[in-house]
Parts: sequence; C-alpha cells; structure tokens
Amino acid sequence: MVNRVVLVGRLTRDPELRKTNSDKPVASFTLAVDNRNKGADGQKTASFIPVTVWNDQATNVCKYVRKGSLVGVDGRLLQRSFEKKDGTKASVLEVVADSVQFLEPKGANKEATVTKEEIAQPQPDAKMEGVDIVDDDLPF
Repeated sequence: MVNRVVLVGRLTRDPELRKTNSDKPVASFTLAVDNRNKGADGQKTASFIPVTVWNDQATNVCKYVRKGSLVGVDGRLLQRSFEKKDGTKASVLEVVADSVQFLEPKGANKEATVTKEEIAQPQPDAKMEGVDIVDDDLPF
C-alpha cells in the first residue's frame, strides 16, 4: 500500500515550534491549498490541511517561513484518535511532512513599506556630490 502526499500551498499562520518530553523539535502549521473546483458563487475554494514536521526540518520551517509563505510539502497522511477534555472521542487527519521545500525567496511575501516620499527624499547623512558627464556621453 502507498501513503504519499505532495502539496503546494501557503501557510495560513506562522508555524508553531514545540518540544517533546525527549526534547525533539516538532512544528505544526496549516497549509491552504487551492481546490480544482470553484464554489457555487464561482469563486476559488481552498482546503486547509494541518501539517506536522519533526526534528531539524521543524526548526528550519519556524526559522524561515511565515504566514503567507509558499511551500511544498512531501509526506504521508496520519489519522489520530484522541479523547477531548469533555470526554468525547475525536479524530484528526493530518500530513506528517518528510520534507518541506521553501518555494519563494526569503521575504518574498512581505509588502514593501517604502513610500514615494521616502524614495524622493535624500537621507540626511547621504553625501550628494555632482558627477561630471560630457553631454556626448549621455545615451539620449
């Protein structure tokens, strides 16, 4: 039998890093993955898949990706059953990642916060020196 999952999507929140009792790092995050079908209103729909990653990969995920980051996940499905605090039984289906690939350059999903005014204004400590150029050297 085969239990293999490959997903590409964006993180819905920053990953959470925890440690087990034996001091193993484990990170969890939710991945938003586009569905092929559109909703009744014609809009795209997404599935929100919980992902768990262990050891050094967990530490790297928490260090380098944030909410909105595009990642590729290669792993397997795991179904766990547990008892809630109120005594009822519950089950969760999640992806246990063997590999998480960062699919964007570092900081690519952050918006630029520089305004036009900041670009136009020279920095107070910047030296503004003239450049001697002969008109014949200009390309226009």
